[in-house]
Amino acid sequence: MGASNSSSRFTEEEPVGPPLIGALLRFPWEAVQRHMLERLHERGFDDLDAAHLNVFQYPGPQGARPSELAGRLGVSKQALNYLLGELERTGYVERQPHPDDQRSKRIALTDRGMAAVVVIRDAVGEVEAVWAEQLGADRFAQLRALLLELNDAR
Repeated sequence: MGASNSSSRFTEEEPVGPPLIGALLRFPWEAVQRHMLERLHERGFDDLDAAHLNVFQYPGPQGARPSELAGRLGVSKQALNYLLGELERTGYVERQPHPDDQRSKRIALTDRGMAAVVVIRDAVGEVEAVWAEQLGADRFAQLRALLLELNDAR
């Protein structure tokens, strides 16, 4: 399939066509992420940025091995170790020896890390409340149920 065939689908007004599902999911995620960072910064966690939020993604890093967390997040071990190093330096996580295997490390949230998680969850709850008001409670519940269904299918 040549570029000339596929480019005939697009118009000058819409050079790449309407947004596909990836973009439609990304736009709300970016809004959630911005709100989380706003709330974190307002509450004194101004040393966190969007890259750090990846480490706190549900279900969070607590008890995970760094290699497990890197796989779950789809990042290299080196990239994750860099982020963990920053989060350790700023007091959000600790890498602790595994109780059964001293060669293995586990990630533990510090009190500061747990406090940040509370702010993150509260911020997401605020976004959910706004969206439930915008969409209506029933439609928001349907959206949530559909997303849970897609998540369960993976």
